[in-house]
Amino acid sequence: MPASGTSAPLTLAAIVSALRAAGCVFAEDEAGLLVNEASSAAALAGWVARRTSGEPLEYIIGWADFDGHRMAVNPGVFVPRRRTQLLVNEAVGLLQAGRFPCPRVVVDLCCGSGAVGAAIARRAPGAELHAGDLDPEAVKCARVNVGAVGGHVYEGDLFSALPRKLQGRVHVMAVNAPYVPTDAIRTMPPEARLYESRTALDGGADGLDFHRRVAAGALDWLSSNGHLLIETSEQQAEGTASIVAASGLAVRIVHSDELNGTVVIGSAGFGAS
Repeated sequence: MPASGTSAPLTLAAIVSALRAAGCVFAEDEAGLLVNEASSAAALAGWVARRTSGEPLEYIIGWADFDGHRMAVNPGVFVPRRRTQLLVNEAVGLLQAGRFPCPRVVVDLCCGSGAVGAAIARRAPGAELHAGDLDPEAVKCARVNVGAVGGHVYEGDLFSALPRKLQGRVHVMAVNAPYVPTDAIRTMPPEARLYESRTALDGGADGLDFHRRVAAGALDWLSSNGHLLIETSEQQAEGTASIVAASGLAVRIVHSDELNGTVVIGSAGFGAS
């Protein structure tokens, strides 16, 4: 029996019910995670209260599942989405198919938590990984996730974050820069709109401001047969592709219905694949 004046511990069924009432689509899965990760009954009760108030689950438990691995995620840092696995899949495929000298150099630009770079490095052993982001809190997370696979993380605005020694050496540059149009942020789910950093979401009036900046500077950093991969939306793909093509790269668009993901790939060099 609980001591007088204390509440009985929450049951799994009660947590599921509370999460469902709060609108959590995957209430059963989330309840199981909260129960398994909480260090005590009191911590569990606090976590359930935070989740039912709308706080993202990943911020509560401190990690996100991405590409089959736990990635550290601090409050305010962009939470990696399942659709971004397409960016990883395409990057790994290019690394495996390309005739690159060792070490193969990978850059995760606008890295956020570093989930993309860490996933690529795990699936392409021996790659030399570098990651950069403007947000100091994101950089803290990236240093945990990217550091776990032996990569390097830098703080700064786009290419200014990277060491100059990488110019002309990058074989694969993976970019998940903000691409939500400014006016569309207000229509995003509250978990993103209210809790994630606006700098991780806002891509300018048409959502493509960062894509323009990345494409304008990418050729200085790519190797002669390197590839630039940018996550975008299906609706914005043609716009992103036009921007990348204007920079002098051969362009193709890849879309996955299964992941609901879209990636624009720009390739340097004659006959790049």
